Amino acid sequence: MSFNYRQFFKNFSYAVSSNLISLLITTLVVLIVPKLIGVNEYGYWQLYIFYASYVGFLHFGWSDGIYLREGGKTYQELDKTKIFSQFYMLILTQLLLAILVIILAKEFIHDENKITIFNLIAITMVIMNVRSLPLFVLQATNRIKEYAHITITDRIIYLILIIIALLFGVTNFEILIIADIFGRTISLWLTIFYCRDMIIRPISEFKPSFIEVFNNINVGIKLMLAFISSLLIIGVVRFGIERVWDVETFGKVSLTLSISNLMMLLINAIGLILFPVLRRTATENLSKIYLNIRDSIMVILLGLLILYYPLKEVMVLWLPGYKDSLMYMTLVFPMFLFEGRMALLINTYLKTMRQEKLMLKVNMITLLLSVCVTFLSAVVFRNLELTVLAIVILLAFKSIFAELVLSKILKINLVKDITGEIILTLLFIISGWFIDSWQTPIIYGLGYIVYLVIKRKNINKTISIFKNILISDK
Repeated sequence: MSFNYRQFFKNFSYAVSSNLISLLITTLVVLIVPKLIGVNEYGYWQLYIFYASYVGFLHFGWSDGIYLREGGKTYQELDKTKIFSQFYMLILTQLLLAILVIILAKEFIHDENKITIFNLIAITMVIMNVRSLPLFVLQATNRIKEYAHITITDRIIYLILIIIALLFGVTNFEILIIADIFGRTISLWLTIFYCRDMIIRPISEFKPSFIEVFNNINVGIKLMLAFISSLLIIGVVRFGIERVWDVETFGKVSLTLSISNLMMLLINAIGLILFPVLRRTATENLSKIYLNIRDSIMVILLGLLILYYPLKEVMVLWLPGYKDSLMYMTLVFPMFLFEGRMALLINTYLKTMRQEKLMLKVNMITLLLSVCVTFLSAVVFRNLELTVLAIVILLAFKSIFAELVLSKILKINLVKDITGEIILTLLFIISGWFIDSWQTPIIYGLGYIVYLVIKRKNINKTISIFKNILISDK
């Protein structure tokens, strides 16, 4: 089947709309919450977000396996009875694991605030992992409109509850976490509603199949481990910061990471819809599509780096208490450049070609490097600047390593492109760190113009191709 650009752009509009709303809400939360609550409370809130990001590990790739195995099918083609049984087996498993997490937290953790966090994480784990199965089904079958509704509902409810709490002067981290859990709970019920013909069925159709569980986990665990190891690459560094320094420093560094991650929401909109479409695309077209999308996205991402300069000034004025930590934005802001390319193109293509083992290998090598670098920078040298810089270095290494491997599979040469992007990123970091004045955007802007001149033929070619596609697809 050829690449359906019309359907792609239609689904893209849904995904972008939901992610724009999520971006706005996340931006408001990132800007408003640290302004109104104490640094210590903010640190505990960030600690919850940090640990909660790993709860997906505890479905052991179950939902990922269904995503990979069913990807490319239409919703009507699914064996709904089989997925119905898998859904309720997953619920039982997650409830047992949640009880275990609560028991272990009470037994081994002595900080009362951290015990509270882990109790709430246990609830979050059940909601998120149970929701993941029907949510992955919607993604795999290209029902992006419904997925967008769920995403929007989740975050809007979350924002409304946070605003209500802050208006009434409630600034403790537990309320912020409960707002997050409530939003996810409502979105879980909405997910069930959209998949009700698959989830709400007669109990007589419940046929537990451990063979099916094994097959899903066997396929999905590689993708899940690749995802978790990818999170741990930054997670190890953040854990090192939390262990060596204090919770306030952890919260301040987390703020700069949150700002840098805002860009990822829009990038994920494309990656979300690309996988099911590519699964239906003829193999011989994959290389051409990759080059076209890559040229487009890298020009945009490198241009977005210019937003750092006005953004930093606004943040310093808005959050003067975080001024000392916002200096680290120069070091970590380019992370979305590498993570965006990884999430949008590289991972999507590797999943399409069923190269989960390769994804896992790349992430595990980078994770091992992360452990070594964090030990040296945080534990041995106790250098916070070097530890923060390690984040973008590790993400750059992962992205470049993975793309070079993928380029061999696709039989394309990207060495010149990657080299130019590295030089431009170094120019951004060095000028921002050592000069840090009105001259820095001018220096980077000139470098970006040189990059555009060098890439002008590729850019014009890509624009021409997309124009022809849009004309012929009408």
